[in-house]
Amino acid sequence: MGDSRVSNRIRRLRFDHNEMTQAELARLTGVTRQTINCLERNKYIPSLGLAFRLAQVFGVTVEDVFQPDNTGNANGVRDHVPRGTETRTRAGSSPPGET
Repeated sequence: MGDSRVSNRIRRLRFDHNEMTQAELARLTGVTRQTINCLERNKYIPSLGLAFRLAQVFGVTVEDVFQPDNTGNANGVRDHVPRGTETRTRAGSSPPGET
């Protein structure tokens, strides 16, 4: 279907929002600090739900956080978060395929 490389402005947005820490952003979005770190380093592309939660925390659109990377800077980006690192739960249970 095409290239799925994505770049993001998460680190810049954190600093623009009172120098928010990775841990604080993780808490606000329901994931681990390691997930935020991997996203900032373009190691993973988030789920759609996480992308919307990140945008909501910063008060911007998803497109303001994530952009297609046509420069080749995101080579090797995986299209999922490793199992066990995205910990958001609903009604006390983990989303399918996540712990």
